Amino acid sequence: MSASDRVQALRAAIERHNIEYYARDAPLIGDAEYDHLFAELQALEAEHPELLSVDSPTQRVGAAPLPEFAALAHATPMLSLNNAFAEDEVAAFDRRVRDGLAVGSAAEVGVEVNYSAEPKFDGLAVSLSYQDGHLLRGATRGDGSSGEDVSANLRTLRSIPLRLQGSDWPAVLEVRGEVLMLRSDFAQMNERQRDKGEKEFVNPRNAAAGSLRQLDPRITATRPLRFFAYGVGIAEGAALPATHSELLDRLAAWGFPVARERRRVAGLAGLLAYYAEIGRQRSALPYDIDGVVYKVDELAAQARLGFVSRAPRFALAHKFAAEEAVTELLDITIQVGRTGALTPVARLKPVFVGGVTVINATLHNEDEIRRKDVHIGDTVVVRRAGDVIPEVVRVLPEKRPVDARRFAMPKNCPVCGSIVVRSEDDKGEKGEKGDKGVAAAVARCSGGLYCPAQRKQALLHFASRRAMDIEGLGDKLVEQLVDNAIVRTPADLYQLGVVALAGLERLAEKSAGNLLAAIEKSKQTTLARFIYALGMRNVGEATARELARHFGSLQRLLTADDAQLQEVADVGPTVAQCVRQFCSEPHNRMVIEQLRAAGVSWSESEGAMPSAGAVAGKVFVLTGTLPSLSRDAAGELIMAAGGKVTASVSKKTHFVVAGAEAGSKLEKAQQLGVSVIDEGELLALLQASPLAVPEST
Repeated sequence: MSASDRVQALRAAIERHNIEYYARDAPLIGDAEYDHLFAELQALEAEHPELLSVDSPTQRVGAAPLPEFAALAHATPMLSLNNAFAEDEVAAFDRRVRDGLAVGSAAEVGVEVNYSAEPKFDGLAVSLSYQDGHLLRGATRGDGSSGEDVSANLRTLRSIPLRLQGSDWPAVLEVRGEVLMLRSDFAQMNERQRDKGEKEFVNPRNAAAGSLRQLDPRITATRPLRFFAYGVGIAEGAALPATHSELLDRLAAWGFPVARERRRVAGLAGLLAYYAEIGRQRSALPYDIDGVVYKVDELAAQARLGFVSRAPRFALAHKFAAEEAVTELLDITIQVGRTGALTPVARLKPVFVGGVTVINATLHNEDEIRRKDVHIGDTVVVRRAGDVIPEVVRVLPEKRPVDARRFAMPKNCPVCGSIVVRSEDDKGEKGEKGDKGVAAAVARCSGGLYCPAQRKQALLHFASRRAMDIEGLGDKLVEQLVDNAIVRTPADLYQLGVVALAGLERLAEKSAGNLLAAIEKSKQTTLARFIYALGMRNVGEATARELARHFGSLQRLLTADDAQLQEVADVGPTVAQCVRQFCSEPHNRMVIEQLRAAGVSWSESEGAMPSAGAVAGKVFVLTGTLPSLSRDAAGELIMAAGGKVTASVSKKTHFVVAGAEAGSKLEKAQQLGVSVIDEGELLALLQASPLAVPEST
């Protein structure tokens, strides 16, 4: 046998063994024999370098580091799925499917839609492109339209076939699936990290995402990543099966791992039974999942149902409820917020819940602690869902120790010692409301900017992305600026120089220069952003925009009385009082004057909004990730054309602009019959609308 023939035979054998091991969990040979084949192939390729090719299994060790990831457009968009959390939402999905397929009347006599159901992997979505059976390239999902070209990294995954098995595959094929880590592999990797004295990874999902996006593919090659296929993007040159279930079987035959727990079920009862079954198996599965996915099984029916906005009508993600865990409440400490609000925080015995190790959880306010009867030393139930801040859900009173202590809100601020006042009619800030959303009394430090905690939070708020957007001004730097008495008010930021910053810890000359450039750039802003950045109590982004829209100039706002303020949409007596008190405070007026003198400015004015056009007077809600616009940018365009952007969907909403991974807002819009549009349709509306005409203050 020639060297070329032997190389080809070895590659085919090694790929077959990879597929049997990773995709089918049925190894045909032991590790030693596999290693012998691999070593023989390496030796032959070293002896005959002209035979080396990129699809050789030996190339899975990874290539040289990349300078950066290139963008790679998907042949067809990688759409997100609508989510459901309750059975009635699944029932509504099944009803919409039957209505869309015109089988609703037949369903009354027992005709049901067949679905393909499978676990919802908690990993990183990718697409793999094959040409004539060979892996060509691969990319992350990105924004759905394009992702990052991680081809070199994906080639290191032995669960991804470099060559497809069989001969009935399409000449052009795009396979979609998830990159993840098995729980056992994750545990072993963290054990190795501990042995080396290096930092452990938080959870399998984050570890998988970080490993796949390494600029050095050789690092990716050392990480135990797995790939599971769940669908096909495009297929040219061969006919696909008639159903999604058969398509998954075909993917498995071509060498791709697919979920063993997949099922073909009938109707709503089948969907809910599958959800319950997987829920029972969840803890025993080899990988993390956060729900299940339902897809209409017949591919022709999928095509008939089509898509709404950027999500398919034929599929649904049924998510699991928030995860809970039991742990011990070690102590309750106090955080002082931007407006002086004192928030109690539970310090917990570390517990793994919702994919992360939790050591802190919010207790909202003193009233909430009393309502839940929380004592220091209690055994408590902690809940976390996604990126939501962990919270203490309830106490297990039967496990309360005899030395458990009741919590009492301090009478003096723990940071500055100022008297703490309790406002019974306070609307509260984000994070200060109880479970039922009822406004609660809030304890506040009366120290104002005398209190370093409030000063720090005020500066962080002022510099935040949605306010003045000063990149690089983070927690640690603000802490140093305040603790060293370099900055007392936001206006002091605009007086900083390299000399003042040079002595600060971990701030090199280049970093100092970048920060000063960001501060200089922030001088050009908008009136709405400036109002929001000032940090008035009870004035969020939406209220700041309405104030800017109504008054049109800062001077008119500063001199407005309560009656004039209450002419503004969504401004009631409490908000009006907060705004007036802030604007009439001499110290605040002085800081505003200093900011203006430092060069902070905006286009005068934002008050003249168009009264005609396709957008003027319309209420919009933005949800999901848009292909090219950030939600902030889209919102500003809408408001410039005279529209209004709100956070929640109601009957008063005219349009919901939905992007990738649109969730409950999209579902509610569909239930209420609100028009759902995508970014392209929004831009068309904006093009038909006149722009705001500036005027002087």
